[in-house]
Amino acid sequence: MGLLLRSLSMLILLMWFIRLPALRAQSITAPSSRSARALDVLLQDYAYRAFVHPKTGKPFDGNVPSNLTGIKISAMRLRSGSLYRKGVPMYKEFEIPTGVSETPYVLRLVLVYQNLGNWSMVYYSLPGYIHLTPVLGLLAYSASDLLATNLRELNITATGDPIKIKFPDVQSVPDGAVAKCAWFNLQGLVNLSDVLSGDTCSMIQQGHFSIVVESNAPSPTPISPTKKKNNSKVGIIVGSVLGGLALLALLFFLVLWAQKYKNRKKMQQMEREADVGEALHMTTVGNTKAPAATVTRTQPVLESEYAP
Repeated sequence: MGLLLRSLSMLILLMWFIRLPALRAQSITAPSSRSARALDVLLQDYAYRAFVHPKTGKPFDGNVPSNLTGIKISAMRLRSGSLYRKGVPMYKEFEIPTGVSETPYVLRLVLVYQNLGNWSMVYYSLPGYIHLTPVLGLLAYSASDLLATNLRELNITATGDPIKIKFPDVQSVPDGAVAKCAWFNLQGLVNLSDVLSGDTCSMIQQGHFSIVVESNAPSPTPISPTKKKNNSKVGIIVGSVLGGLALLALLFFLVLWAQKYKNRKKMQQMEREADVGEALHMTTVGNTKAPAATVTRTQPVLESEYAP
């Protein structure tokens, strides 16, 4: 019995170790930014073309070339001081608070909005991750010359509350995965942070933004050859233990069967011995049958017959 308990304990421990999740190191590789930077230059040019009759603080939607259908752009001209003191309550999906400043300082600036739509994975693919939203961009340029092209971006920074991006129509997160906010800065680096309220991200600098999730999160972890070998050894041990338990159960039932067979043979022997015994003669007394002796009763003899 002690051996059986030890075997069961070992089996439970082995099964528990098998189910321990493997620790995996994760790394994030930034995508190549060359094509994305060329796209920014092109979209700045087409966004500025929307300023036919520019008005400060009003967004103007622009048109992209036919070979980039699906991308949306917009441009809004602002005074630098007004942006810092008042912010912008809502510019497309961006909520810009007070305290946002730019470097180098300019009197007027233009905020160019980008929605890359179905081009998001083309220009901002992130190995090991998929986008749950389109990539949105917010870049700042000088507004001193609205006919200028190939402008260098200004660096805008939120010195107080962060700029918030509220993404519409976020795809559902697969089971077992965790959504993350991805910030692609202008140097080609990627930073991941927690999502706020399920569909909102925050940032303090310009760039491109999306909500992403690991593409292989629901997939099972591949089993290494070493782990397969260990699993084989465990399988042999488990099989041996289960086989031993089955053998013990079989022996138990055999003992029970032998005991019952022995008792049944004993009863049959007793019945045979009862059958070979002398049977009593039955006689009828009224309506009832009763045993009667078959031996003749001793006849009476007068004492005088034996007298001398």
